[in-house]
Amino acid sequence: MKIGLFFGSFNPIHTGHMIIANIMAETTDLDKVWFVVTPHNPFKHSKNLLHDFDRYDMVRAAVYENYKLEVSDVEFNLPKPNYTIHTLAHLTEKHPDKQFKVIIGEDNLANFTQWKNYESILEFYGLYVYPRPNVTSTELSRHPSVKLVEAPIMDISATFIRNCIRKNQSIRYLVPDAVEAIIRAKKFYQ
Repeated sequence: MKIGLFFGSFNPIHTGHMIIANIMAETTDLDKVWFVVTPHNPFKHSKNLLHDFDRYDMVRAAVYENYKLEVSDVEFNLPKPNYTIHTLAHLTEKHPDKQFKVIIGEDNLANFTQWKNYESILEFYGLYVYPRPNVTSTELSRHPSVKLVEAPIMDISATFIRNCIRKNQSIRYLVPDAVEAIIRAKKFYQ
């Protein structure tokens, strides 16, 4: 079974994440896509980050009705900061029957060579790359382990959504309905 791993803080998960994951699950050779909720991305600040389990619960609510999409808390119990290569090694050991691929945006491909052990990720796992706005193609996009996937260019930002919530503006259609219900009920991001 081939699993695409979609890493992110998902703070909160939004419609753009859902569309990209669904396209990966429906139009590529991936059997499933796992949303890997990352406690702390080494490239990002964690100032506005909700608790790990709150973000996990929102992703779980978002993927609830799609059997091709799942949520994973695998990084919650791994050493911090989380490095993709460590998570991949852990998952490969835990699930030897599965082949893992990493899903990233084209904007991340530009700095992929800064990732820890990026050569090993390319050699043993490979990347499924979706388009992002205002990105120029890199030489890495022609690497045999990089698969460019045709998808709509999504430019929805979790920062924009959090700002809308703080201003008491609607986030309808920006996040799945179930996620909006959790955000409103728990008064997240206010």
